[in-house]
Amino acid sequence: MEISSSLVANVERFTGFAETYDRYRPQPPLVLLDILTQLAQVARPRLVVDLGSGTGLSARIWAPRAEQVIGIEPNADMCRQAEARAAANVRYQPGYSHATGLPDACAEIVTAVQALHWMEPEPTFAEVARIVRSGGVFAAIDCDWPPTLDWQAEMLYAEFDARVNQIGKARGLFPGVKHLDKAGHLARMQASGRFRYVKELLVHHGETGNAERLVGLALSQGGVAQVLRRGISAAEIGLPEFRAAAHRLLGDLETAWYFSYRVRVGII
Repeated sequence: MEISSSLVANVERFTGFAETYDRYRPQPPLVLLDILTQLAQVARPRLVVDLGSGTGLSARIWAPRAEQVIGIEPNADMCRQAEARAAANVRYQPGYSHATGLPDACAEIVTAVQALHWMEPEPTFAEVARIVRSGGVFAAIDCDWPPTLDWQAEMLYAEFDARVNQIGKARGLFPGVKHLDKAGHLARMQASGRFRYVKELLVHHGETGNAERLVGLALSQGGVAQVLRRGISAAEIGLPEFRAAAHRLLGDLETAWYFSYRVRVGII
């Protein structure tokens, strides 16, 4: 199986911060399970497949609702973190979105949560069409960053993220990394010819957070992790100032955070 250099770089981008990712990232909204099972016209799927399953956040939520769940994840660090918290009917295996190694028509539902923009779309859609039974559902699920919590904190987060990415690009610290515009997912799904019906829907999910979670959420981003891993100091990217400002704005008190998700659904 030939893997493109950009895909190799994309996978490598997520090495070395799996614990941070799992600790600070949000859990996908549980209402999605209701929506996707209804669209797939099945009360309890025999198999749900989660592509780019990472640390298992988006796979293990299916444990009470499906007979079996399989997470496909090419990054070994992420896979190890996922396996440490796997439920009895959830398993993880190495693979790619375009080469899962699964049988034909084996799944009722396939998801890609915060992941499709790192994948090669046409081969991925072809693989989805192969492994999903007729009438089954594919869902590309993406969260907006940052969550809605406090306008000043949101601006602080966005400015920090932009600074880190500017440093990374200026110094050539993201060699080979390639990602798609998430806003184009729906059009690419429609153009692929793999789906009988395609639509976009919006859902929201409430969690709580404080200053340290805002910092942790920033550190869970691949660009930030990659810059730090390649030798740029926390001081140079402005992490101490970011943390101090977050504490001034949010402190230690847990407050409501609202995560907004854009879900592109395709029926096979």
